[in-house]
Amino acid sequence: MVSVSRRTLLTTAAGAAVAATTTITPAASAAGELRTFRRTADYAVTKLRAVAPGVTAFPEITRFEKWTYSQNGGWIGGFWPGTLWLASIYSGDARFRTLAMASAEKLAPRQYETRDHDLGFLFYPSWVTGWRLTGDEKWRAGALNAAASLIQRYNEKGRFIRAWGALGTPGNAGRVIVDTMMNLDLLTFASKQTGDRKYLDIAVSHAKTTERVFVRPDGSTPHVFDFDPDTGAEIGPETVQGYSPTSCWSRGQAWGIYGFTTMYRRSGEPLFLRTAQRMADFALHALTPDNLPVWDYLAPQAPYDIKDSSAGAVMACGLLDLAKVANRPQYREAAIRILTALCDTCLTAKSTRAEAIMARGTRNRRAEDGVEVSLPYGDYYLLEGILRVLMPREIDRAIDLSSV
Repeated sequence: MVSVSRRTLLTTAAGAAVAATTTITPAASAAGELRTFRRTADYAVTKLRAVAPGVTAFPEITRFEKWTYSQNGGWIGGFWPGTLWLASIYSGDARFRTLAMASAEKLAPRQYETRDHDLGFLFYPSWVTGWRLTGDEKWRAGALNAAASLIQRYNEKGRFIRAWGALGTPGNAGRVIVDTMMNLDLLTFASKQTGDRKYLDIAVSHAKTTERVFVRPDGSTPHVFDFDPDTGAEIGPETVQGYSPTSCWSRGQAWGIYGFTTMYRRSGEPLFLRTAQRMADFALHALTPDNLPVWDYLAPQAPYDIKDSSAGAVMACGLLDLAKVANRPQYREAAIRILTALCDTCLTAKSTRAEAIMARGTRNRRAEDGVEVSLPYGDYYLLEGILRVLMPREIDRAIDLSSV
C-alpha cells in the first residue's frame, strides 16, 4: 500500500496561506482501515442481534427499509444463515450459531431439487459452512445431495450447466448465465469429500465454456449466453439483468471475478487465473473514484448511473482472493478501497427503521425491480469481505480458502 499525501493550508506570520504536505504512512492507513472494518462488523452484529430473532423465513429484499421474505429461500436462501454463521465467528455469540442452524434447516427439502442452478448459493454458505464450523455430518450429507442434484443440469453437448427451467422443459433449456460460476464450488466440495472427480470435471468444463463464450477481449461479460440445447451450438449473448447483450452488468462481472478465482484455487487451471485477472482489470478500470460500482459498467449513463453496493461487496471478496493467488497486492488494495467505501457510504447506520446492514443495492435495474434497496447477499459478502481482512484464519475455517 502506497503512502497517501494530504495537502493542508498553513498561515504564515505575514498572513499568507502556504501549502504544507503531511504524509499518511501505510501503517497509519492500515490501522484506520481496521478501525473502520471493526466498527462496521460491530454494527452488523448489533443489527443482527436486534433483527434476527424475529426472522422466520429468508430475507429477500427490503421495502421501505424492512425485510420482505421468501418462504422457501428462492435463490437467496443460503445468505441469511450464512450471515448468521459469520456473525457467530466475529462475535463468539452462540445465539447466532443456533439461529444459523435453524435457518439452514429450512433449506433441507431443496437438497434434492433439480429445477434450478442456484444450489451452490443455497447450500455453500449455509450447509457447507455449517459442517465446517460444527462437524455435524447432517450438513455435509445435505450439501453432497445438493451437488448430486446440481450436476443433473449439465448439458453434455454444450458442456454447460443449464441456468433456469425445470429439466425436461424447453424454456431456457440452452440458457447459461455468468452467475453460475459462483455455484461451482459446491461441486468442487463434493469431489473433495467423495473422491469422485465427476463433480470437479463438470465444474471445470462449465468454467471453460463460460470463459470461451462470455469473456470479451476487453475482459467484460454479458449476463446471459444462449445455446441450442439439442446440439450444443452457440447462439449468442443475451441479458436479463444487464442493460443489453453488449453491456456489462456489474454484479455479474463480480460473480465472474470471484468464481473464476475460486475455480483456479480448486483446479489449478491457469486459464481461470488469467480470466479472473482480465475480468478484474476491466471492472477496476470502469470503477468510479467513489469506488462503488454502477449497476452496469457499459450502460449509456455509466459512470453516472445508480450504484449497486452488492456488486462492490462481491467484487471485494473476489479481489482479496485474487490478490493472494496471483501475488498481486494491487488487487488487495483495490478491495480495501471498495470495502472502505461501502463502510463509509452504504451502511444503514443513520436509519432507525432499517433492518439490513447495507443500503444502496440494486437487484434488477433493467426491470425497475429493487433500486436503492438492501439485499441479503450484499450484507453477506460485506461481512465476508471484512472478516477476510480482520479474521483470515477464522473465515478460512468457515468457507475454505485453500488452493490445490
